[in-house]
Amino acid sequence: MNFEGTYVAMVTPFTKEGTIDEEGFRSNINYLIERGVNGLVGAGTTGESATLTHDEHREIIEILIDEVDGRVETIAGSGSNSTTEALDLTKFAQDVGADAALVITPYYNKPQQHALVNHYRVIGENSDIPIIAYNVPSRTGINMDVETIVELAKIDNIDAVKEASGSVDKVSDIYNALLAEGLEDDFNILSGEDSLTLPIMAVGGTGVISASANIDAKRMVLMVDSILNDDYDRAFELHNAMLELIRALFIESNPVPVKTAMNIMGLPSGPLREPLAPMKDENLEVLKKALKNAELI
Repeated sequence: MNFEGTYVAMVTPFTKEGTIDEEGFRSNINYLIERGVNGLVGAGTTGESATLTHDEHREIIEILIDEVDGRVETIAGSGSNSTTEALDLTKFAQDVGADAALVITPYYNKPQQHALVNHYRVIGENSDIPIIAYNVPSRTGINMDVETIVELAKIDNIDAVKEASGSVDKVSDIYNALLAEGLEDDFNILSGEDSLTLPIMAVGGTGVISASANIDAKRMVLMVDSILNDDYDRAFELHNAMLELIRALFIESNPVPVKTAMNIMGLPSGPLREPLAPMKDENLEVLKKALKNAELI
């Protein structure tokens, strides 16, 4: 499967009682589709997957697929630090009709590089759904090497990587290593760092899985589309215009600022789940200022 464009790592809206706000989630899905996104990710990191029960995790994926109804691509978060559990979630996503699965590297147990290859091989060989590997060492404690990612590209169904190591040099190295193996057309690199999307795409990336697009989808879509159309002047202009807001949205742990911004804007979001807590007052003021400057409030 070819992954190209703007994908949104959606928040999971909760009610005041702390349950999934299904109506609000469906509303957010339509809000984002109307703004031209290429795909939506449910039950990922921005969706507070770490504090969702297994039943809630499956519920989010089912609601996403039902409401999207084929209008854009649907990607189910299905990662775990247990290979068996990740495979079960990936098979569930496949069975209910997701277009792809986003599978984070196992966290906490810090598997070796060859163990990471085996983890993804087990999932890829025992499912029929396209898989995006997710490399985010700041969250997991493990950073996939370039060589490891190239090995993943050779596995059936492993079709892309969401690269969030924060290194543009690494993306260049991944792309050149794929090129050397003749795999550059069969494996996509997606930005996992909103502020680095332009440089990542300039050196071989094909799109972004974005948290900030929950609230500023129009500009992210315009920037990514501009890059894909080789209009780097317009992309550079949009990149610089978005930077203040993107930085504000990551001033505290994601998705704390994003959910806070959505609540300010009147979009369904609701409370955070503990152990996440409300923003510090001084950071909240930075976020409000960025939202005003972006003309979102």
